[in-house]
Amino acid sequence: MRLAQILFSQGFGTRRECAGLVYSELVEVEGRVVDDPDADFPTDGLVFRVRGEPWRYFEKALVLLHKPAGYECSMKPKHHPSVMSLLPLPLRTRGLQPVGRLDEDTTGFLLLTDDGTLLHKLTSPKHHVPKIYEVTLKHPVDEGQVQRMLAGVVLDDDPSPVRAAACEATGERSLRLTLTEGKYHQVKRMAAAVSNRVEQLHRSAMGSLTLGELAPGKWRWVEAQEQAALGLKAG
Repeated sequence: MRLAQILFSQGFGTRRECAGLVYSELVEVEGRVVDDPDADFPTDGLVFRVRGEPWRYFEKALVLLHKPAGYECSMKPKHHPSVMSLLPLPLRTRGLQPVGRLDEDTTGFLLLTDDGTLLHKLTSPKHHVPKIYEVTLKHPVDEGQVQRMLAGVVLDDDPSPVRAAACEATGERSLRLTLTEGKYHQVKRMAAAVSNRVEQLHRSAMGSLTLGELAPGKWRWVEAQEQAALGLKAG
């Protein structure tokens, strides 16, 4: 692929701007400055530098962000900064979208991608992608509440019960909850349905892919081989 096209595909600006970066000798490939925007390079495993900063080529981007509190999962936030502001400009330019949404006060595991097919698979209820939440509650947790969440509770706007795929008490006032659905404010509403209240909410994993040691506010690429850990499964 031509170098200017590579830069354009990765979000480094318009076609003219990307050609300008090359003409200005601001792009390095394989350790050398390239000044020809039509220079051709294989994209598989390609790492290049723009203004000295390394960048890996991905035809489609999938990144994992450790979302801190106080950020909205919206392209047009109303009251708090967008999670997009935590990503570098090229990722914002190429149109990444959050895979589902976390409330501004919810922290943890958030995927973002520009792959429409993958976005659909990860958000579609029929694929049953499990999401794991660490929940801190206002009132003590008892076994009855755990069993009710496993058996199914009725939310205030839906007559069909919703069930946790897994639920266990992890402390006097804390739960680990696994869901395969994605209803609006589902964790908070399920807690309310068993006469409790969510005080803090943290998503720790999707499938078997976890945040690991990724610090709040930081992001990383999700490698192709890691996608299997997301637990995509037709249902």
